Amino acid sequence: MGIDIKLPIGLMFTIFGLLLTVFGFATRLDAGMYKPSLGINVNLWSGLGMLVLGVVMLVLAFFSRKSKAS
Repeated sequence: MGIDIKLPIGLMFTIFGLLLTVFGFATRLDAGMYKPSLGINVNLWSGLGMLVLGVVMLVLAFFSRKSKAS
């Protein structure tokens, strides 16, 4: 039906999610960095959320292309 935007959005969220997750995991022991956010590792949790969203979008794009090919 036209341009499928799930693939580029899925790639973008997956890449940014991986970057944030790795950064959040690497800085998890720095208590001073997360003091303003009440001690919550915002980078890690938002990175994991973005990673999940990106993977879901990529899976939907894959199945959308597979069903169009049939």
